[in-house]
Amino acid sequence: MTNHDDRPGSASGNRDDRARRGGNEPAEGPTGTQGLGVRDYDYYDDAAYDAPTSVVDRRDDFYEDIDTRKPFGWNAGADLGLLALRLVIGGIFAVHGAQKLFGVLGGPGPETFARTLSEAGFQQASVLSLVTGGTELGAGVLLVLGLFTPLAAAGIVGVMASAVVSMKLPGPFFDQEGGYEFQVVIVAAALCLMFAGPGRVALDNGRAWFRHPLVTGFSCLLIAGGASAAVLILLRS
Repeated sequence: MTNHDDRPGSASGNRDDRARRGGNEPAEGPTGTQGLGVRDYDYYDDAAYDAPTSVVDRRDDFYEDIDTRKPFGWNAGADLGLLALRLVIGGIFAVHGAQKLFGVLGGPGPETFARTLSEAGFQQASVLSLVTGGTELGAGVLLVLGLFTPLAAAGIVGVMASAVVSMKLPGPFFDQEGGYEFQVVIVAAALCLMFAGPGRVALDNGRAWFRHPLVTGFSCLLIAGGASAAVLILLRS
């Protein structure tokens, strides 16, 4: 009793195949089929399916290079912190603007504030008084709502920068000496909102400037600097 080997590489298998096909199949040489230089692989040989070591190494390196870290996302802590900052800064400036415009809560009112601006060397003090009060009130309300947050923060930065340059410099820094320490803190807080955004608990959530805070922040910073410089150069004698 003999075992019949069906593998293409075996002698018996080749003889049987040639017999069934009429014996017309050409013999295969060691260098390839019909002498064309193409290697003929034995499909029953496991070694023919072994990948080269270099390929396996490259495959392992590929999987090792995959970054499995969790992508960055907003979190409730950041949203809550930004909301608190918006409510405090926005509420303070909304009240300051109402004091300047309407004289409420012990505020100076537009006439008294205009005299203060005139004494500081500003021209068109009456108009500038209304513009300053309106900017503070509008920016404060927008910050509380979280609407157009970078632009509202830019308004606060511009007003505070003008106030420091026109009324505090040169002078001491610390507040107990009549300096501009408080104004610097407000500017820093407004800059945080300008570049970090309002957080998800805001009407800005999902808008274009919300999704691109860095570009929007720099653009609004240029607006704040330009407006402040224009007021100091054109309206201050």
